[in-house]
This record gives sequence, structure tokens and C-alpha cells, in this order.
Amino acid sequence: MFKLPKKIRMAIREKAIQKAKTRIMIAGRTAESFTAEELEVIVREEEDNIKSNYKEKGLLGLAALLGLGWWI
Repeated sequence: MFKLPKKIRMAIREKAIQKAKTRIMIAGRTAESFTAEELEVIVREEEDNIKSNYKEKGLLGLAALLGLGWWI
């Protein structure tokens, strides 16, 4: 697998942090009620979700470009 450029990694990280904050608020907790390791796990999960969404959208875009839209 190739490594993403630092600028993109940082943008994904920032977006993941924002989603993690929202997730924590929805759960009715505060960031202080989690350990650093727990917060890192939450942010990592959000990063993985963002990356998988980008990959999925990229594959769908490629399929549309090739004319395979409704057969997938």
C-alpha cells in the first residue's frame, strides 16, 4: 500500500478528530472521561472510516467512468 502525502494525512486526522468529538458528545460524555489511549482508538476508528469511505467513492467513480454503474 502506498503512503498518503502528509497534507492529506493531516486533513484526514483533523476530520477524524472532529467526528470523534461529535461521537463523544452524542454519547453524553466528555473527552476528559477517556484515557489518552481510548481517545486515540476513537480517532483511529474515525480515520479508518473516512479512508474506507474515500476508497469506496473512488471505486464507484472508477466504475462510473468505465460505464459499469448499475451492474456493480
